[in-house]
Amino acid sequence: MPSQARSAARSFLQYDVFTGEPLLGNQLAVFTDARGLDGSMMQRIAREMNFPESTFILPVEWAGTDIRMRIFTPAVEMPMAGHPTIGSTFALAHLGTIARGRESFVFGLGVGPTRVELSWENDALSFAWMDQRPPETRAPIVPSELVARAAGVDHASYSRTGLPIQEITCGVPYVLLPLATRADVDAAEPEVASLRALKSAFDSDHIGLLVFTTEATEPGVTAYSRMFAPGLGVPEDPATGSAAGPLGCYLVSHGLVKGDAALRMISWQGVKMGRPSRLHIAIASDAAGKITRVQVGGQSVLVAEGKLTLG
Repeated sequence: MPSQARSAARSFLQYDVFTGEPLLGNQLAVFTDARGLDGSMMQRIAREMNFPESTFILPVEWAGTDIRMRIFTPAVEMPMAGHPTIGSTFALAHLGTIARGRESFVFGLGVGPTRVELSWENDALSFAWMDQRPPETRAPIVPSELVARAAGVDHASYSRTGLPIQEITCGVPYVLLPLATRADVDAAEPEVASLRALKSAFDSDHIGLLVFTTEATEPGVTAYSRMFAPGLGVPEDPATGSAAGPLGCYLVSHGLVKGDAALRMISWQGVKMGRPSRLHIAIASDAAGKITRVQVGGQSVLVAEGKLTLG
């Protein structure tokens, strides 16, 4: 006979994240009560939903946190992620789990306590900023020619930037590949086998590749980007908050963004996919130039509510 956990219907909220308009941004399913589900079942559910990520809300497990949350792509569990954290914050505010007017909320994620700052308008959550870990940066262990080949771009479009390829993590590692123009970014046709073969300089079995340019696009946009991670079950992602933190750190560390502008950066992602997303980035540094705080923020829109029957 099926267990209660398998046979019960599981409610979820569907959000579009890093956008203020429905049917844009990055899709997310938030399962608002995951009690009784083990990791194997959560992974199967995430595969069934087939969004870049799904989240599962659980009771508090650690002191100093307000809730436990697990995050899954269709292929793997993630230690942290941006669009699931921002979208789930909006879901919990919608449910009243996060009280109106509250200034912050702390998720228990795989990387540990993760703080989110909240802004409200007319008693509704209007914006959320998540804290990410200070950056760790390493030189890639893969030659630039192989990185360009994996991205499916002309190596010359990278060489023209005069910038280095770096691997940076603020919780999840990404190889950052700067390109000269938006046209170069849009022209990327990644080779899945080559992407899967990329090795991380960190202790990680999976790695994402973020290609970006700082060529001027729309007003207020700092970088135009795309992210590929087939090893994570996400061939291309419309909005990648866990890559936006490393991107902001890269831009500040290499002097591409200076002064107060570092507190109001925007990565414009997902445009090529028809799901444009705006990821806000704020990087704070001390007098010596050391990065002291990494934040990624944005809006989210509720687009659907449903129940998944598991029995």
